[in-house]
Amino acid sequence: MEKQEIIRILESNNLESIRKKAYSVMKEYSGEKVYYRGLLEFSNICINDCYYCGIRKSNKESNRFSLTKQEIIDIAVWTADNGYGSMVLQSGGQKDDKFIDFVEDVLKTIKEKTISEKLPNGLGITLCVGEQTHETYKRFFDAGAHRYLLRIETTSPILYKKLHPETQTLENRKECLRILKQIGYQVGTGVMIGIPGQTIDDLANDILFFKEYDIDMIGMGPYLIHKQTPMKIHTEEMEKRKKQVFNLSLKMIAAARILLKDVNIAATTALQAMDPIGREKGLQYGANIVMPLVTPSRIRKDYQLYDGKPCIDEQSSDCRECLLNRIKSVGREVGFNEWGDSKHFFKRIK
Repeated sequence: MEKQEIIRILESNNLESIRKKAYSVMKEYSGEKVYYRGLLEFSNICINDCYYCGIRKSNKESNRFSLTKQEIIDIAVWTADNGYGSMVLQSGGQKDDKFIDFVEDVLKTIKEKTISEKLPNGLGITLCVGEQTHETYKRFFDAGAHRYLLRIETTSPILYKKLHPETQTLENRKECLRILKQIGYQVGTGVMIGIPGQTIDDLANDILFFKEYDIDMIGMGPYLIHKQTPMKIHTEEMEKRKKQVFNLSLKMIAAARILLKDVNIAATTALQAMDPIGREKGLQYGANIVMPLVTPSRIRKDYQLYDGKPCIDEQSSDCRECLLNRIKSVGREVGFNEWGDSKHFFKRIK
């Protein structure tokens, strides 16, 4: 019954009815506040070779970078001082001991440096550094990361193989999500919407997967091409489907909200890449998280997973004010100096 309801939403042309239903569910179960996650992309070095990603290891045109510990700490302190409450530390996939030690040290220092009267436990931290071992995830958790985002991109085995080399498997990604949950993280995942060859049935299965795995946070958005990847052959096709994929992305947010009720759902930057007010529309369809960039402007152009990423020429302070005005424009308020944790997580751990 649930699958048929999801399919009905995804196939419907009555966007306003879907929007109202999703917003009503969000208001009842998660409230109307929007929570910031200051997004810091601290390294674009990656050992993976995903066929859709602009920072894949085989992209020789990518200008690689890694921020220093001090640069990251300074940005974290700025994020806390500006009331964000939480941040996301994101990088390309790396597994070597030096990287793991570095991230662990950074997490501990951020916690120490951001404790204040407004944030008695320091910044909330979401980590997004790919597939790791149980031991590594536990080290990061003990160091202060309490949320982890690991997007599965698609739950379709056929599509997953089309998007990844043989060394990267759907089963390993699922196992990582199981481990994260076992350790005690608030667990986030998500999918790309509009992948060439993807069906409505595939997307419905994605949302059912979120429910089956008891996911706490969802970050998903439209699939966008990066022309320095093998998927560039689909550029013309994706341009023709742009409006369809954007609307489908809004319906996926709504369907996830209606079915899963109290999870955190992000209005992703990719929505704004397709529509100038894409993130505002995401909020109107049931999203309650936004991720303003706090990556230094000088390196933003080097962390583009897809072409056309917005805000790459802006300063962090510009993003803060811009997003605040965008959120106010749809009648929502920002939960400043709050972690904004997933209500679903607390219900789950009971």
